Amino acid sequence: MNELRQARYAVAAVFCVHGAVTGSFATRVPWIQDHASVSAGQLGLALAFPAIGASLSMPLAARISHRLGSRTALRGLIALWTLALVLPSLAPNLLTLCAALFVYGATAGMADVVMNALGVEVERRLGRSIMSGLHGMWSVGALIGSGLGTIAAHLELSAQVHHAVAAAVLTLAGVAACRWVLNLHPTEDEVAPPRFALPPKSAWLIGAVGFCAVFAEGASLDWSAVYLRDVLTTSDGVAAAATTGFALTMAVARIAGDAVVDRWGAVPTVRVSGAIATLGGVLVVLANHPLVAMAGFGLLGLGIAVVVPLAFAAAGRAGPNPSQAIAGVATVTYTSGLIAPSIIGGIAQASNLTISFILVTVLTLGIAAFAAVLRPAPAH
Repeated sequence: MNELRQARYAVAAVFCVHGAVTGSFATRVPWIQDHASVSAGQLGLALAFPAIGASLSMPLAARISHRLGSRTALRGLIALWTLALVLPSLAPNLLTLCAALFVYGATAGMADVVMNALGVEVERRLGRSIMSGLHGMWSVGALIGSGLGTIAAHLELSAQVHHAVAAAVLTLAGVAACRWVLNLHPTEDEVAPPRFALPPKSAWLIGAVGFCAVFAEGASLDWSAVYLRDVLTTSDGVAAAATTGFALTMAVARIAGDAVVDRWGAVPTVRVSGAIATLGGVLVVLANHPLVAMAGFGLLGLGIAVVVPLAFAAAGRAGPNPSQAIAGVATVTYTSGLIAPSIIGGIAQASNLTISFILVTVLTLGIAAFAAVLRPAPAH
């Protein structure tokens, strides 16, 4: 049990490191946009490239883990992901920014698949829910990363210096934590997973709910700072604080999420969560003051926080092959988070960012409307 407890804390630390990379990047998107001299529409195009990189690479993660073992695979993939943080801030133009974000997304996706698979296995061995807490640690990492990013923006520190230091620290932390994760190896007769497989039918409806939540998450993480700067004409420092507030409410809700779900059940929790997120979206859209928009982004974070962990848990109970369903939901939800920023940017280019967040608000309504697909299957 001590070994299993160590594995739980270790994978939680990896989730935290993964989130810190995302938070570090998100708060400096305005700086990266200015450095690369790209418009909102061009930034949206560039932010599609993580989705392309992840879509091509995520199916490979299972094969890498199968060949190397879960511990070695995660150690290598988390190091590649943390080091990839440096690349976007070095890009001087749209072409190089797209290439940097392709690598950023590819490494992020592969590390995400392996660490979630290890989290699900630890949860199975413990016999109780831990996935919301693990995703809470991801949000804690995002909060730490975005908080330090806010400070760096206030100090007018270049994202190049900020991200170089952050990448060095996070690489050391991530590699060190991997020492204690579960070291899973395939059995002699286990067939290697395919390079690519479509998600099973059981994953699509569950994935759709996760899609709505992660779309709102990706849009808020990458565009909240730009929204406050461009729509409400705030400084970069105040704008970055909106991203920090979003990450903070997500972290708090996810850490408390396992206890809430145990008391109220998955479906009621997700229905209320969807309603809270929708209220947050409405505040963002109607905001005429930075504090109102920041409150809206905070409610968005609170509302969508537990949806993805519960989608993974539901996938584990769905269909004859839980691991395949989990992988399918992971692919659908993760792709949503990566395409959301580019869709937001495209709509902003055609109209404005306020219209973009009307779409986000509509999708959060979908979380409440379709929460029932996360209902546990009846016992037989």
